[in-house]
Amino acid sequence: MSRIHPIIMAGGRGTRFWPASRHDRPKQFLAVAGEESLLTRTGRRVFPLSSPNDAWVVTNVQHVGMAADHLPEIPHDQIVGEPVGRNTAPCIALAAALVEREDPEGVLVVTPADHWIGDEEGFRAVMLRGVEVARERRGLVTFGIVPSAPETGYGYIEAGDPLDAAEESARRVARFTEKPDRATAEQFLAGGRHFWNSGIFAWRADVFLEELSHHHPDMASECRRMAESVDRESALQAGYAALTSISVDYAVLEPSDNVYMVPATFAWSDVGSWDAAAELEDSDPAGNLLLGEVLAQDCHRVYADGQAGRLLALIGVEDLVVVDTDDATLIVKRGRSQEVRSLVDQLKASDPEKT
Repeated sequence: MSRIHPIIMAGGRGTRFWPASRHDRPKQFLAVAGEESLLTRTGRRVFPLSSPNDAWVVTNVQHVGMAADHLPEIPHDQIVGEPVGRNTAPCIALAAALVEREDPEGVLVVTPADHWIGDEEGFRAVMLRGVEVARERRGLVTFGIVPSAPETGYGYIEAGDPLDAAEESARRVARFTEKPDRATAEQFLAGGRHFWNSGIFAWRADVFLEELSHHHPDMASECRRMAESVDRESALQAGYAALTSISVDYAVLEPSDNVYMVPATFAWSDVGSWDAAAELEDSDPAGNLLLGEVLAQDCHRVYADGQAGRLLALIGVEDLVVVDTDDATLIVKRGRSQEVRSLVDQLKASDPEKT
């Protein structure tokens, strides 16, 4: 039987986690809601599905060495450096082409490096069901999170008919909706047919590249060419930047009629902001979560992360996120930490070294 190949996408910038996340050490390399980095925990989560020898990491070329330090189990030549970010479609296409060389029917389990999963055994059980569907149906499988709130920051998957009338562990995908407004999200939640798009996928290497060839033939052929090159690094430097920067959802999943969804009930977060991180750990009776050397007096619902190794003292404040690092301190009202990204965009123009 063809093997399972975990593919970890670790090329993100994590700008909404500034000032802890920087260009030389982005979010996936940080310990968020735990003692190990998000990348290390992602590896530990997926390795039982197969073997680290069958796993691949795609990251920024500047972070290849760091990724190897965080995941030493993976062979070094299977940690691939993108010379420039080109979104998820080229990233996954390159990984598929690399797997296809030796195991064309191998099933890729593609996962971002910076997600948090509450039930790792449950996660693996759902992934294995997705692998079964990918093999049996020669289809593209995405994983839908059962929604718990009318979130407007997530994409949604509308589930179609179950593949088997006796059980609903896999369904056809009817359509995708990207980040609906509040009223639409409430309708989705009430209707029971919509799931959050997790950004986690399973498919055979050859099936994915065949589907990509229908919609973006140049991307499929160029990724195969780069994967087959005897000097992969030089080939990437020469060809990767010319690839269309597009998500795999827009490039392949939305135009395809061969997409299936496996529902997932495990606790999940894309850890998209400091607010999201604050929800992943237990707080004290006043709703405070204090990390590092922090002294809080008469404070309520404060997330404070003192990373600079100095005392961070707070009195009489509430509903704040405070992150203190060696050269920058962030103070933002809880519920608005998504706006950190726009602040970083401003900082790039005035003091890029701080980003």
